[in-house]
Amino acid sequence: MADDRLRGNLEMLILAILARGSAHGYALAEGLRTASGGEFEVPEGSLYPALHRLERTGAIASEWVHDGRRRRVYTITTAGATRLQQERSAWQRFADGVASTLAAPSVRPAVQGV
Repeated sequence: MADDRLRGNLEMLILAILARGSAHGYALAEGLRTASGGEFEVPEGSLYPALHRLERTGAIASEWVHDGRRRRVYTITTAGATRLQQERSAWQRFADGVASTLAAPSVRPAVQGV
């Protein structure tokens, strides 16, 4: 079930990790796994398309660096930080709505045909 919930929120979560500092793809995947307590294992087949979408929209930028290995390092942009703040606010409203719904007193459904 975590995979289904992750699918619609992966870009927001990537931005949240990049808000902590620039990172290459493997470090991003590891950051997501660590920050989620092991809940989110993001395969490359999901991570890199999301990174490319974020880069196309200007939410992140990337550059090749050489630190013993040639790696593409991703950085959040000002536009990405703004998007992250908007998505955090929307997520909080959604989470509050879910929490309110789950905390509502149980109502017994009406029995039909009685």
